[in-house]
Amino acid sequence: MAWRIVLAAALLTTWNPSYAEDAFFPLMAWGHSPNDPAVLKRMSECGITVAGFVEPAALDACRDAGLKAIVSDARTAGYDWSKVDPAVARPRVESLVKEVREHPAVFGYLLRDEPSAAVFPGLAVVADAIRELHPGAWPYINLLPNYADPEQLGTPDYESHLKAFVEACRPPILSYDHYALFDGGGLRAGYFANLESMRRAGLEHQIPFWNIVLTTAHFHYRESTPADIRFQVYTSLAYGARGIAYFTYFSPPIGNFRMGPIDQFGNETPTWGMLRNVNLQVARLAPTLLKLRSDSVYHFGEVPAGAKAPDEASLVESIEGPMLVGDFTHEDGTRYVLIVDKSFTASTPCQPKFRTPPSKVERVSPYDGALQPYGGEDIWLAPGQGVLLRLTL
Repeated sequence: MAWRIVLAAALLTTWNPSYAEDAFFPLMAWGHSPNDPAVLKRMSECGITVAGFVEPAALDACRDAGLKAIVSDARTAGYDWSKVDPAVARPRVESLVKEVREHPAVFGYLLRDEPSAAVFPGLAVVADAIRELHPGAWPYINLLPNYADPEQLGTPDYESHLKAFVEACRPPILSYDHYALFDGGGLRAGYFANLESMRRAGLEHQIPFWNIVLTTAHFHYRESTPADIRFQVYTSLAYGARGIAYFTYFSPPIGNFRMGPIDQFGNETPTWGMLRNVNLQVARLAPTLLKLRSDSVYHFGEVPAGAKAPDEASLVESIEGPMLVGDFTHEDGTRYVLIVDKSFTASTPCQPKFRTPPSKVERVSPYDGALQPYGGEDIWLAPGQGVLLRLTL
């Protein structure tokens, strides 16, 4: 019984809603967030760090809950994007920025979700005004996934869509959504190819990227399991993502939307607890993750379309199981790997063979962020779970 008391005490001391403030890692609830202090506080307790999207009047409540926010207002979002008049848009943007610029909760301003390239010039007008009037704030534009067709993209292919967006809108952050978890257990074939594209674009233009992943079942997308949420978050982190958003936090009262973290009656579902568990892990890893530069990403077992196998420079030479590996360099020069069990159903021992054997391998604990010797029971990865290892070479 004594070990249970010790474990309970450890869990109580580990849980700290403001922990992410020490090393802010964006974990966003995608969709409208209400001006309700109790709801926003509970969102923060779930490990969410960014509320999207809120009216200016809700910024105080976001601040009090320890959340950043994407501001939603017609002055930045209410346009016919095919014909934006700069003489009209600029004073509108300026009035909103003057109203909220000094507020500590402001992370960015909502412009548009999933635009065609045809409206990039109009979006650029408003984005340019925001960058000038509120330096450091994000003109929030979220991009289509790679399964959008050329008509939706407004370009012949996905790579040209990304290139056109960066050139026109000069974003400080790239964001896209990709919903890949199908009913019956399938995974959309282009999931990893999309991560490859966003990582490549981010590195080329030296800007971070976010992935919007699925938490609410709808259409032909399945209800999330703990493995589903772990898989989406940890695979994104292995590719170097610097932000995660969840579609959605609140279950929309339409169609077959169901089992989001908060249901249509305002109640927490089992998904809420799954999401909190992963968010708290990310918060503990964040002080290290935010100091890492992505060097390479590769797959063991079956290599998905558009992805890569290890090469002669890969830190990991071989490993059993369907594993994903991201190689990183810390700002202090040390090397790290983030290894993910890609199975949705099977736990797997993670025993990598390194190309250059390290003198020491340490695990960054997802429960307190501390470095610990890697071995023993720690080698076991749950389905979808990742482990961040520091290598002394």
